[in-house]
Amino acid sequence: MEDDGGEERGFLGEPSLKTLSGRKSREQPHYVGHRDRLRERFAATGAEKFADYELLEMLLFRLIPRSDTKPVAKALLARFGTLAEVLGAPAGQLQEVKGIGPAAALDLKVIAAAAQRMARGEIKRREVLSSWSQVIDYCRAAMAFEQREQFRILFLDKKNALIADEVQQTGTVDHTPVYPREVVRRALELSSTALILVHNHPSGDPTPSRADIEMTRTIIETAKPLGIAVHDHIIIGKTGHVSMKGVQLI
Repeated sequence: MEDDGGEERGFLGEPSLKTLSGRKSREQPHYVGHRDRLRERFAATGAEKFADYELLEMLLFRLIPRSDTKPVAKALLARFGTLAEVLGAPAGQLQEVKGIGPAAALDLKVIAAAAQRMARGEIKRREVLSSWSQVIDYCRAAMAFEQREQFRILFLDKKNALIADEVQQTGTVDHTPVYPREVVRRALELSSTALILVHNHPSGDPTPSRADIEMTRTIIETAKPLGIAVHDHIIIGKTGHVSMKGVQLI
């Protein structure tokens, strides 16, 4: 096939090493050898010995094919804090970092969605209470960096395996309307016998408010006569989480 004048490209639009290696050495960007070295390290050692900025840099290889991605990775982490926070950040805020355009921001959100799907797969149809750290990891990935409050319910069966994970309500930056009867009605529809309630605080502070506590107790009182238990209410913040059961509020 004849060359159409464009570069040979790899996955997600990155120019292949074959193309780059075919140019004169004086024309090769300085980052080409660096990318190869990082890939070789990853192949040899896996992710454990990589810093967040290095993993993010490698993701950006594919999203920003003709640029040095280390400064961009470090700028993203300086702005948002951690790799998880970068992936959880809204696309609009990602684009405020120099070097991230609309396409790269969208691709980062696709990667974030895939990571959330993987985390949910880890707890799906498993005994949730014995996989508590994975539940917390999933909830943090799904909710910690949302800009508005979300009220989420994990519906469990009699063996405490996950039946469904649903966002019931989305509210404002500091309030989400929750209707206990609707929560119970949905549990009955799914034949769920236990619930884990989860919501996020966009302010970052996961401390339960008085309204959070009262709402949780109302749901417990509404659900109990129908044989539905509320195992916990977890509040997710950017810097951590609080289990209401863990701090003896329920």
